[in-house]
Amino acid sequence: MSDSKVATMSTGSKRTLLYPVYAEINGRRIAESSAALRTEAVGVAPELWFPVDDVQADALANAPHRRGIDDLADYVTFTEPVNTSIVDVIDANDPRSSTLKRFPNWGDTADLIELLDMETVDETSYRSAVRSTWNRPIVEGSHMLGQAVLAAMRRSGGRRVVSASMIFARPVDDRAPYFLELDEVANGRTFNAVRSAVTQAGRTCAFGTLLLDVTAADTIRHSDPAPTVPEPYECDSFDMSVTGRDLRVRDNAYTGDPNAPVGPPELSCWVRFRSVPDDQAIHAGLLAQFTGHMSIVAALRPHAGIGQSAAHDTLSTAINAISLSIHEDVRADQWMLYHHRSTYAGNGMTHSECRVFDDSMKHIASFTVEAMVRGFDASRKNNDPRTAM
Repeated sequence: MSDSKVATMSTGSKRTLLYPVYAEINGRRIAESSAALRTEAVGVAPELWFPVDDVQADALANAPHRRGIDDLADYVTFTEPVNTSIVDVIDANDPRSSTLKRFPNWGDTADLIELLDMETVDETSYRSAVRSTWNRPIVEGSHMLGQAVLAAMRRSGGRRVVSASMIFARPVDDRAPYFLELDEVANGRTFNAVRSAVTQAGRTCAFGTLLLDVTAADTIRHSDPAPTVPEPYECDSFDMSVTGRDLRVRDNAYTGDPNAPVGPPELSCWVRFRSVPDDQAIHAGLLAQFTGHMSIVAALRPHAGIGQSAAHDTLSTAINAISLSIHEDVRADQWMLYHHRSTYAGNGMTHSECRVFDDSMKHIASFTVEAMVRGFDASRKNNDPRTAM
């Protein structure tokens, strides 16, 4: 990573966060720093530590905080009701790219790439790194699909994944490692066919197939037209807890508010990542990783009184299966438009048919999502989010 703002290299559970950060209480800024530290441990929320010299003197006397010890002796971390934010700038030459990410956040694009690029165990097996989400430590299905896409392209000798599908049969706990197995079924002159399986603690949690191709010159060509959508900066920014990723949602349609205005079962959003290595496997993996994020909300939009905030509480929601086709090479560090349309909802399921376009509105990928949307019975309200599926 050449961009120093992305290079948040870990030292154990402590890392230097080179994004600008600030802290506020009652609308008043009490600290601002470009040299804060992030500490984290599996299963608990990360903490943000400000150098004492970057904190206003009266805040040290009046604002709720903790002073560090040992190598954190010259730092403080604030507690509620102090709010802390990260200033995330994707393009230093364009101030419109500056967004705020509320802390605690999940992490950075660099962390996401590191997790997608799994450790090779042997010719067919890959092992995940452990990076836990403290509030719901479940590995997203589309994240495992992205890992399979990246690993399959790594071992293919330059072929591109043109089709990848995966069924998510059991939840995967992100507090423990899991394994991806790739079993080559056929290796021809142009196509590779591969079976995939994700296992944890000896159980198969997800499985699927991948088709890879060397691609060929056009004999015929056509594609779906892109939807009419405002430019990225004309859409609302949305904080999905990852720095180094800019997400812009049309009509502010991604909301957990059950009282939000209803709309069609569609959701369009622009996505791009900062400082992605020049490696097509990583770009394709990032495209795949985002396919599971928006389709359920698109399905909820036409239904008054039901919002994403009820997920894993009174609503049992989960992505059950994704089928992805990648039509063109991917540039995840440039704007990609994801258009989600839920074409059916009923019997506790929803089906979505989705398209991805690049910043020139070229159709670069298509995917479908099968998802579960069901009500918990009264006895399961406020169920443990680690098991609420």
